[in-house]
Amino acid sequence: MRTPALAGFTLDMTRSLKKGPYVDAKLMKKVGARKPGAGSIKTWARASMIAPEFVGYTFSVHKGKDFEEVYVSEDMVGHRLGEFAPTTKFVKHGGKMQKEAEMAAKAAEIATAQAAKATADTKKK
Repeated sequence: MRTPALAGFTLDMTRSLKKGPYVDAKLMKKVGARKPGAGSIKTWARASMIAPEFVGYTFSVHKGKDFEEVYVSEDMVGHRLGEFAPTTKFVKHGGKMQKEAEMAAKAAEIATAQAAKATADTKKK
């Protein structure tokens, strides 16, 4: 059964563009009941499309363990909520070259700090 469309969006889960975008019905109901800027709306509906009615609202999108705050702007309309709350955390690429680059950067930072300290000491005298 299809629910009525709100502002051109159907409220049933689809993947095909010819069927129209998916906007979670519970989420649309929560947005209708709140004013923009009145706290965040907690949601687990990562697959829900961002409708034009969502602009100005803040959503707490579930990331698997915790929630990430997502403020919706006009540029986000048409994207999915889950796109703005990544579930994985990038640490860094490893390897010998990466380690050497980090060591060189750290040595350069230490040398810069020592040079700044030396100039500060000579100005005091």
